[in-house]
Amino acid sequence: MNKKSFAIFAVIAVVVCAAVFGGIYVTRNIGKSEKAVSEENAVARLGKMVSKIAPEKGTPKKSPIEYDSSDDEASELPDIDTCPVVVNATTPFYAEIYSSPEKAGSGTDGWLCEMAEEFNGSGASVDGTAVSVQIRKVNSGQALDYIATDKAVPDGLTPSNMLWVDMLSDRGVETELISERLAGNVAGILLSEETYAKIVKKYGSVDLKAITDATEAGEFAMGYTNPFASSAGLNFLVCTLARYDSKNPLSDAATQGFQKFQANVPFVALTTMQMRDAAENGSLDGFIMEYQSYVNDPMLSKNYKFTPYGFRHDNPLVGIASADPAKKEILRQFAAFCSTDEAKKRAEEYGFNGMDDYVCEYETISGDILSAAQKLYKTNKDNGRPVIGVFVTDVSGSMSGEPLLALQTSLINSMKYINKENYIGLVSYSDDVTIELPLGQFQLEQQTLFKGAVESLYAAGGTATFDGICVALDMIQEQMKEMPDAKPMLFVLSDGETNIGYNLNDIRDVLSGLKIPIYTIGYNADLEALESISSVNEAASIDASTDDVVYQLKTLFNANM
Repeated sequence: MNKKSFAIFAVIAVVVCAAVFGGIYVTRNIGKSEKAVSEENAVARLGKMVSKIAPEKGTPKKSPIEYDSSDDEASELPDIDTCPVVVNATTPFYAEIYSSPEKAGSGTDGWLCEMAEEFNGSGASVDGTAVSVQIRKVNSGQALDYIATDKAVPDGLTPSNMLWVDMLSDRGVETELISERLAGNVAGILLSEETYAKIVKKYGSVDLKAITDATEAGEFAMGYTNPFASSAGLNFLVCTLARYDSKNPLSDAATQGFQKFQANVPFVALTTMQMRDAAENGSLDGFIMEYQSYVNDPMLSKNYKFTPYGFRHDNPLVGIASADPAKKEILRQFAAFCSTDEAKKRAEEYGFNGMDDYVCEYETISGDILSAAQKLYKTNKDNGRPVIGVFVTDVSGSMSGEPLLALQTSLINSMKYINKENYIGLVSYSDDVTIELPLGQFQLEQQTLFKGAVESLYAAGGTATFDGICVALDMIQEQMKEMPDAKPMLFVLSDGETNIGYNLNDIRDVLSGLKIPIYTIGYNADLEALESISSVNEAASIDASTDDVVYQLKTLFNANM
């Protein structure tokens, strides 16, 4: 009987324990959001993976920070030939024009190219000499840098809007207005019909004020592009500041308003495509775009409503004051050629000259205020929330030589664009993973250690890319226990080839659960492999094997670091 009673008691105990622990397991996620559950699962899986990787710890060495020629803005710019000539001159005497991409591409983005080709075939002349134009496609922000630094100066410039011309004036470059408008356009905010209806219901209408109010209140996830490079992004920045204080966009009130707004902006996109992909994947409720691009995309025009904002994008044409007077005459003739009824009709067919009744509600903002607004953005974009960023560097044998040297040079040069309030670390990987520099605030001490760690990298062995990513994610998670409001970010610098360790499928759920953006920079790389990593959480991928990698990293860090 004693044995029988003991056996029964043991069975009952096992059943009770199983029920208790089973109940705990089944109910462990009650009351938690799906996002919280996903993140907890991701952290648990990540911990197991990192314990198997067992990363080594490097010994950081300091390297002095030099502030000399490396601060020369012109030296960071690639040769102008990295920006393509899309229409070649057909005569020995010609005027070169830098144009923004939306009118100097192909298809419906090729209006200015077609005008230039036809002008070049029209027999135009100045003082009896045959003339033509040459069109070079250059992003507006980059064109500003070329001209302001005197690295490469065209005869004429046609950015998307006049803001860049005003900034040139602030930087000491005189221009002559040839035409206020080659082709009409406006910037706007795209909202899904559902989101649009919600804002109308609460705020009465949809305009920049309602959208910023909704974003500030956490009701709306807004996305915009880098104001250092994008015309629509710069326009959005200065108008958002002016929305909080129209008399002084740099005032404390404007700055505080912008900080509240920015606190609920998930990220500032490097490209329109990155921003659009994020919207399609549900990360953004709204994003910015020019009307001409919007109306030419059936998917966008069907699924999103367009609300104009800010200064018009009428594609002005200006001559650089130092240009040959005869070349300015070529510009005037070309502007007249672009204003004919036939030219306007074709511009309309390509999506330009729409929304002509839209009038900007803001007064003109001077170039010095625009430049100061960019600096304000850089300082306040994170709203007091530091970025926790880890650089994951590929030091496998395939990176030996020029790729590793390019990685080191571009990374060291770009250090000065990282805010000192951020927390930065460095991981390297080949067969194994090494924590070269633990996370630390990017003050001078950490900068010297970071530079020394980058300079000490050498290449050999296999390529355990995803092992390196796992270790970096674990470093970020540990730091965020102390700083839960920080903005996590990861940068992978690699040639894209993975041949040992974990693969993307092994860690995809971890990446999705943690929602940490991973920016990839490829050196002579398998770009498709790197893009597949970045696309998980809507980050951007950069081709570093081009001559403009230093400038691209500068742009990336200005936008995000």
